[in-house]
Amino acid sequence: MYNPMLLFKAPEVNPINHKARSIPGLNPINMYGRVWFFSWFGFLIAFWSWYAFPPLLTVTISKDLKMTNTDVLNSNIVSLVATLFVRLVAGPACDLIGPRLTFVGCLLVGAIPTFLAGTAYSIGQLMAVRFFVGILGGSFVPCQVWSTGFFDKNIVGTSNAFVAGFGNAGGGITYFLMPAIFDSLVHRQHLTAHTAWRVAFIVPGICICAVAVAMLLLCDDTPTGKWADRHLAAQQNLAAHGIRESIVDAPTGILANEKNTAASSRSGSTSPAPVGEKVFEAGDRRPSKYADHEAQMPEQAMLETARGEVIVKPSWKEMLKIFISPQTLVCAVGYFNSFGAELAINSILGKYYLHQFPKMGQTSTGKWAAMFGLLNVAFRPAGGLIADWLYQKTGSVWSKRIWLTTLAVITGVFLVIIGVLDPKDQSTLFGLIAGMAFFLEAGNGANFAYVPHVYPQANGIVSGFTGACGNLGGIVYAIVFRYHGTNYANAIWIIGVMSIAMNLAVCWVKPFPKGQIGGH
Repeated sequence: MYNPMLLFKAPEVNPINHKARSIPGLNPINMYGRVWFFSWFGFLIAFWSWYAFPPLLTVTISKDLKMTNTDVLNSNIVSLVATLFVRLVAGPACDLIGPRLTFVGCLLVGAIPTFLAGTAYSIGQLMAVRFFVGILGGSFVPCQVWSTGFFDKNIVGTSNAFVAGFGNAGGGITYFLMPAIFDSLVHRQHLTAHTAWRVAFIVPGICICAVAVAMLLLCDDTPTGKWADRHLAAQQNLAAHGIRESIVDAPTGILANEKNTAASSRSGSTSPAPVGEKVFEAGDRRPSKYADHEAQMPEQAMLETARGEVIVKPSWKEMLKIFISPQTLVCAVGYFNSFGAELAINSILGKYYLHQFPKMGQTSTGKWAAMFGLLNVAFRPAGGLIADWLYQKTGSVWSKRIWLTTLAVITGVFLVIIGVLDPKDQSTLFGLIAGMAFFLEAGNGANFAYVPHVYPQANGIVSGFTGACGNLGGIVYAIVFRYHGTNYANAIWIIGVMSIAMNLAVCWVKPFPKGQIGGH
């Protein structure tokens, strides 16, 4: 049974990679709790700003810039294009310079167009602003890679699902925050609607910058310190537990130092270690400075962890190999249909509700549309929690894969039902959307519970490619909505059919690439 005190206590850690085996989510003093908080909060702020336009586009911005429904849908598509490219770049960047700096970079660069949102006075200018604001959507990749780097495989699915779920809730929160900020500026500051919506974007811009600075000052790259030292830390941890074998791609200085230490021991020499390098003798089991206590692991498990899960510097050849791997394709297809559908539906849901129930008005339909995004707080974590539970019960990654495919198929069935019925009754439509949201958003969580098992030594590349394909799905499905105009129901059932077909087409792929070390 789950112990609630684990939310407050310093976690038990893996003795080799020092990843936590529980989530101290309510302990910001602890390093793991602090990183976990900023992983989800940073993504929530980014998502809020990324999706700050749709709540005001329905009426206010459209009226101000004289936009047609087609213009609005086109702007939704444009907002996803930049994110697609940023996620492809952010993945390798996470493996090269670390997820924390990549995360901070996405936030600070994305803050610039956020501040400039109010300078859009034409449809073309709005398109340009929304394109560059899309940079913020790329922060999802370092969010997931950072979480994966701090939490071990027994809990990583839960961690990734929670940080992404809480972060995705920014897509729902924005439907409350942006209209509230706009209304406050109009009614309390007496600004015109033309000016108020422009000033409103300054608020998320300030929040983005504050969070980015806090990440720089308060958080760590890895559980063992600097990103550049991650190989050194793993090699030293092996030596501290009496294991002298080297890990894959460890820096040559470490291996040379290991050999020199061994030679010195045989000759009786007491030559000092190179400056800046801490040498552990075989059998040295002094307590780790990185955690209060460690779990016990067999020697072979320690070697597999070090060799298989220490991130290596990406090369173009390795990147291409990973991109075309069937296992990566499974992750990509799953996210194309789950997160891609979520992005496209989230962009039109307010307008769909207004089309079905025009008497509700922009504010009421916006609040109901917000619920779709806010349900991520519970539904996406549920997908990861159940995936981890299945993995712990079965000991097989196949259980995560079967769960992922099941969620995708049921999501597709719900979408087909919504599209075919096109309900005109509020309770029916809202209920079906909520039911669909569970399986759709749980699928997002289940996907990134599986991603850390695939090429764990290149987790950034897999995460980046998967995340980018989620955005590609958002673009494709936004285009489907674009060419069906106000016939939203027709587009929805088409998306459902595509989701079922694509996920069933890859369900046969084995969970691991042949010969993979680590991730099991």
